Amino acid sequence: MLKTRQCLLGIRTFLGVTSRMWGFILYILRKHLRTVIQYQTVRYDTLPLSPISRNRLNAVKRKILVLDLDETLIHSHHDGVLRPTVRPGTPPDFILKVNAHTSTHQWYELVVFTASMEIYGSAVADKLDNNRNILKRRYYRQHCTLDLGSYIKDLSVVHKDLSSIVILDNSPGAYRSHPDNAIPIKSWFSDPSDTALLNLLPMLDALRFTADIRSVLSRNLHQHRLW
Repeated sequence: MLKTRQCLLGIRTFLGVTSRMWGFILYILRKHLRTVIQYQTVRYDTLPLSPISRNRLNAVKRKILVLDLDETLIHSHHDGVLRPTVRPGTPPDFILKVNAHTSTHQWYELVVFTASMEIYGSAVADKLDNNRNILKRRYYRQHCTLDLGSYIKDLSVVHKDLSSIVILDNSPGAYRSHPDNAIPIKSWFSDPSDTALLNLLPMLDALRFTADIRSVLSRNLHQHRLW
C-alpha cells in the first residue's frame, strides 16, 4: 500500500514537472513566433500595369486614404495599464513619453485622422512616419464634430470632393456622416498574427481606378455593423 502511494506521488510529481516544462517551452515558442511575425518583411507584389490600366489610372483623380490611429494602425496603453483584450506581459513595439494635460511611391495621399488629442496623435504619427514625410496631413480631436458624446470625423475637412476619399476606421460611429466613403476594419489589440490591414491591399489597389469610390463602397454598408 505504501509503495503504491509512493508510486502515485512520484507520477504526480513527474506530471507536474513535465507540465511546467511544457508550459515554459510553449511560452518561449510563442515569444519567438511573435518576434518573427512582428518583424518579418511583408510584400505585396503587383504586375506592371497594362497600357489600358495606365490610361485609366491617369484619367481619374488620385485618391486620399484617411487612416485612423487607435485600434486601427496601433493600440496603446499608458503607465502600465493594459486593456483586458491585451495579454499581460505583451511587450510594446515602442514607448512614447507624452505629457498631456486637459484644462517611396504611394498609391494614395495618406492622411491621419484621429479623435485623440493632438499632443498624443502627433507624437504617434511622427513615430509611424519615421522622417519619411508621407504622413504630412494630420487631423485631430479639434477637427472632429462632437455629437452625443462621440467624435465624428467630417471628411469634408480633408477635401471637399468626397468622390476621392476613403477612410479606414474601426469605429463606425466615427464615419457615420460618410458611410459611403468608409472601409470598416476590426479593432486591433496588439495581435501579431492579425492580417486585416494586409487583406485590404487588393481592394485599395482596385479602388485607385474608380472614378467615384462611393459607387463601390456604398454596396458594403452591411459590413459597418460587423465591427
